[in-house]
Amino acid sequence: MAHNMPDHEPTSSPSPRRLVLAAGALVVAGAVAAAVLLPQHRPPGPADADGVCHNARRTTELLTPLVRGEVAGLTLSSAPSPLPDFSFADSAGKPVKLSDFRGRTVLINLWATWCDPCRKEMPTLQTLQATLGGADFAVVAINIDRHNPEKTRNFLQQKNLTGLGAYVDSEGNTLRELKAIGRVIGMPASVLVDPQGCEIASLTGAAEWSGTDALTLIRAAIHARQPL
Repeated sequence: MAHNMPDHEPTSSPSPRRLVLAAGALVVAGAVAAAVLLPQHRPPGPADADGVCHNARRTTELLTPLVRGEVAGLTLSSAPSPLPDFSFADSAGKPVKLSDFRGRTVLINLWATWCDPCRKEMPTLQTLQATLGGADFAVVAINIDRHNPEKTRNFLQQKNLTGLGAYVDSEGNTLRELKAIGRVIGMPASVLVDPQGCEIASLTGAAEWSGTDALTLIRAAIHARQPL
């Protein structure tokens, strides 16, 4: 008995190897399409820091001609970036973080009772705080003496420096983190921070913070605080 011929020649089935190659090609094509069409996610880097600190860059430009006289040793940040959110303690022993001062220009000062230049600088910091301190600016003088917060309070009282908060870094957080980014080489050390927590300038050594040059510079930093 004869069999009828089919209208079309039968097509042979693809081999397993061809199926694997075809599937691989589809995966590659899909990956290429996704790379073109989907947004790219990159790890944080300088571009992200610039997004936070764009106003700090403008502030450093405004302050450049004011780094003179009593504050001539100040180094303006060439690429402002957020400082670590380090922690310390207030006069009551309550934990405080740098981020608690967001919205204000801040002058961080690290000092110790055994540091003679620090002791001489403290009255000028108190005058700066009394003159410009408030809702827009604060001097945050952090003592780094270890294991004896009471010594800090007694020193400030004896020297009539109670206008400064008795901030203490007995755990070494502030000192350690500022050392890690090269902002503390010796004592005293100061870092000027903008309202977004970005470094504007730093100084190793003492300054006459109550002098005309310092007050002019700090006022300019405060007035540049409004985000662009």
